[in-house]
Amino acid sequence: MLKYKYVLDPWSIIENKFDSSKMIDSESIFSLGNGKIGQRGNFEEDFSNNKTIGNYISGIYFRDKTKVGWWKKGYPDYFAKMVNCPNWNKIRITINKELLDLNKCEILFYHRELNMKEGWCERKALITTNNSIKIEIQSKKFISLKRENIGAINYKIKVFDNNIKVKVLPCIDINIRNNDSNWNEPFVTTINSISKNNLGIVNSSIINSEFEISTFFKTFYSINNKKIDANYLESNDKNLIGCSSEFLLNKNDELTLFKVGGYVNSNDSEKKYFNDIIKKECDNALKAGFIDLCKENIEEWNKIWEDSDIIINGDVKSQQAIRFNIFQLNQTFNGNDPNLNIGPKGFTGEKYGGVTYWDTEAYCVPFYLGTKHSDVAKNLLNQRYNQLENAIKNAEKIGLNHGAALYPMVTVNGEECHNEWEITFEEIHRNAAIAQAIKKYIIFTDDFKFLENKGIKILIAISRFWEQRVNFSSLLNKYVILGVTGPNEYENNIDNNWYTNYSAKWCLEYTIYQLSEIAKRSNRSNEFLYKENGLSRDEISSWKKIIENIHLPYSKELNVFIQNDGFLNKDLKPINNIPQNQRPINQNWSWDRILRSPYIKQADVLQGFYFFEDDFSKTELVSNFKFYEQFTVHESSLSACIHSILASRINNIDKAYDYYVRASRLDLDDYNKEIKQGLHITSMGGSWMSIVEGFAGLRIKNDKIYFDTKIPKKWESYSFKVNIKNRKIEIKIDQKSTSAKLISGDKINLTINDTNTILNK
Repeated sequence: MLKYKYVLDPWSIIENKFDSSKMIDSESIFSLGNGKIGQRGNFEEDFSNNKTIGNYISGIYFRDKTKVGWWKKGYPDYFAKMVNCPNWNKIRITINKELLDLNKCEILFYHRELNMKEGWCERKALITTNNSIKIEIQSKKFISLKRENIGAINYKIKVFDNNIKVKVLPCIDINIRNNDSNWNEPFVTTINSISKNNLGIVNSSIINSEFEISTFFKTFYSINNKKIDANYLESNDKNLIGCSSEFLLNKNDELTLFKVGGYVNSNDSEKKYFNDIIKKECDNALKAGFIDLCKENIEEWNKIWEDSDIIINGDVKSQQAIRFNIFQLNQTFNGNDPNLNIGPKGFTGEKYGGVTYWDTEAYCVPFYLGTKHSDVAKNLLNQRYNQLENAIKNAEKIGLNHGAALYPMVTVNGEECHNEWEITFEEIHRNAAIAQAIKKYIIFTDDFKFLENKGIKILIAISRFWEQRVNFSSLLNKYVILGVTGPNEYENNIDNNWYTNYSAKWCLEYTIYQLSEIAKRSNRSNEFLYKENGLSRDEISSWKKIIENIHLPYSKELNVFIQNDGFLNKDLKPINNIPQNQRPINQNWSWDRILRSPYIKQADVLQGFYFFEDDFSKTELVSNFKFYEQFTVHESSLSACIHSILASRINNIDKAYDYYVRASRLDLDDYNKEIKQGLHITSMGGSWMSIVEGFAGLRIKNDKIYFDTKIPKKWESYSFKVNIKNRKIEIKIDQKSTSAKLISGDKINLTINDTNTILNK
């Protein structure tokens, strides 16, 4: 039976046990952010055991020079890395001249809570220091949703003896480096700093880039809830920018430090205005006070939960998990800034560089479409449109032309910045995820203007890529796609990945279809539209020829699509043959052994059955699901959610539930034993999909909205709201029935479990 590390609670993540060696894991879980700035759940005071100090600003990155053993033509010059910024959270404390470090104290009581409903994190500890002084510390903090540049900390120290000297140094720690540097070099350099009484400012530049940031904080103190004036002594540690104050406390005295801090950056503001912004932010926040700032933040979170909450009755572990996923998605990206995107780890860790992958389109766009105003998803697609020129240049690197576009596997500004050939130029299926996101956006919003002005240009460029990336095999008398990596990254440089080939076919079909639809809506001929977009009938004919003749590997004997050439040559032993002490295999096996094995990192053929479900029968889905499930090790965070959705489609609700739990509790229960590296933010969108598209069966087909609802045995009921076609609809499902309510927008027709209904306000 699984032992839960964190207390099961519907609205909070609670840690009641202090394990010094595991605090690095909890740093990821207790991360905070507001879509613009964020931080790992680090202790404010010094901590001498394993830790990863992390503070990040979305959109601020370092061009880390590519590091490879053998340089191949086409490699990008750099890998963009989200910058670990100077740490404004730092509070150095000494008790009777001894440095406070929980790793060196006796912990009598410990409690940490991440309150997801209200957006704050609180930590309490009763400790005996190494010099036998008993104290209690309490820290409560949050990152403000309303005031995007700042966070706030209320830090309390209570003593239980007389004549206790407490020295407090609130500061900015500039001795911070990225852990994922290719060449172990700093990403940030300090320009100058200011340390005056209760104010600290550090101005920094990002090396080899145009970015500049200013890290700041301001404080005040109180004893027993009475504000006091303190004496300030500038820090003698060159890495800690701030001023210390010393206090003599007696029995039951409680010292409180209120600290406001954060960042200003050159993406948002001109450098000449930095100081004015900092003064305004700090003065206004300190004037409001911690309690009112916290209330203000709670109100903002209430607005978010009003639209994005999923309520599950009867199963607290499922309820806690989905709220944790929704909470982190909203902390990572809110759509307020059209220049920002979603990193796979958000503000919780540095793996994957904190930049954009195909995860955004495949796993995050559905969540933001369903829970936010449509402009949020539109901004994500507008980024891809604005970066189309760079995608075309990326395709040119591998010899393609005529406006063919290969969108980057990894990017922060439209330039490819991933440095593994097997991923960068072989995992080309990401083009299809972008086309799928366009499709999903259009059917959810009916925003045909976007399609006609921007979306169609992306689709044409992607189609031109597929036309040139295939080649004709005389042996098979079919078009083939060679030298690729499918979603299953445990096979590289393979031929005829079924998912990739089918994606090419679908993209070409969808582009032709939308060209025809645009012509109908605008009363223009196809020929006029082709000419307007630089197309010819010969080009369209070439696309149609590929559609009709592309090779789609299939086994009549097994009645399944073959993942790629050579897959059936492997030793097809199911995953239950792998000893548990060798799981996950990516941490225990050589890469050679993994590549030769039949084991699948994540949904591959089954990813196709998710995206292209209308093209296949349920019988085909059952056959392929049964075959590939037995080889899938789910060592990608993007796998379990797809399996959950597909299990719901074939009405295997017990299996769908198990996969949902794995997807939604991936980080809370650390299934893949890697939580210290950060959370799997983009896969959290997949958890939302597991419920809304899986159990609730939301589909839009032929412009009609369908729900095919199911409910796990352990759930008494579940409900959620979803934005579709400028309406907000509330769906409630219990063990006996499903109901729908129109919250806003005009009346609309729905089909719920094969019954047509009209919703009116």
